[in-house]
Amino acid sequence: MKKLITILKYLVLLIIFGIIAFISYINWALPNVGDPENITVELTKESIERGKYLANSVCVCMDCHSVRDWNKFSGPLVEATLGKGGEAFNQKLGFPGDFYAKNISPFALKSWTDGELLRAISSGVGKNGKSLFPVMPYPNYGKMDRNDLYSIIAYLRSLDPVESLISESKATFPMSLIINTIPKKAQFSKIPDLNDTVAYGAYLFLAASCNDCHTKTKKGKPIKGMELAGGFEFPLITGGIVRSANITPDKETGIGNWTEDIFINRFKLYGDSAYIPNDIDKGNFNSTMPWMMYSGMKKEDLKAMFAYLKTIKPVKNDVIKFNPISR
Repeated sequence: MKKLITILKYLVLLIIFGIIAFISYINWALPNVGDPENITVELTKESIERGKYLANSVCVCMDCHSVRDWNKFSGPLVEATLGKGGEAFNQKLGFPGDFYAKNISPFALKSWTDGELLRAISSGVGKNGKSLFPVMPYPNYGKMDRNDLYSIIAYLRSLDPVESLISESKATFPMSLIINTIPKKAQFSKIPDLNDTVAYGAYLFLAASCNDCHTKTKKGKPIKGMELAGGFEFPLITGGIVRSANITPDKETGIGNWTEDIFINRFKLYGDSAYIPNDIDKGNFNSTMPWMMYSGMKKEDLKAMFAYLKTIKPVKNDVIKFNPISR
């Protein structure tokens, strides 16, 4: 009996040491995506224009890294706040911690190298070597064309510096450990031939990270079989819960009956010079979709995205768009 107790004690000690070693590995050895590259991004007129288009109308970096006016429909950007950062993704909104979009104007990035920026955008590791929470969809950006990311960096360098000090992000346990396992080395691709409409649309769809908002999750994981079927919940600052739409080609609950023109016009409506976002009273419906930003997408790019969406599996999921009282 004494021998059995002794063996059990050793087993318990081994388990404890194993757990300590595992936690130590996650804390000190990860993330492991390599050092920043030694690169210098050329600031040409063409690269800055391409970066401006991507950052404002496709990848919509400015959606989170600027100030949005949530008292108006779709939370349009507040003038002169481009790159200021500060938007909170906290526990009140269902996130495993308190995360803040960083200042990405030249005010905050002046000490960053281009290689450090590329690593953060494509692999999710900051200048200080710490993991970034993937509310910024760096797993998607790391699959984009390297030159497109260079263009975004060039555009960020061209912004007016906006002085703003942002709070440090902090994950709650166990995300404080898990977060270090998420960053991965970038697997850059090439922009598909523009004549291959579906492949090009898939590339834009990836860059826009549409999947992140249009797929319902459970415990932070996408629900298998519900890809792009909508239902992802967004608690609104003004009260209530809004849900993302089903964008699969299901004819009853998705966009299966939409034509290309309907799809394009849905976006371009908000880019009309006569359009003025209406005020949103507390408790009324609002949209977290940055329509004003996506309205700047080129028609050819919207056509390609629609062509891609028509190829995905239709999923029947009737989404209740809005509940005025949060649960």
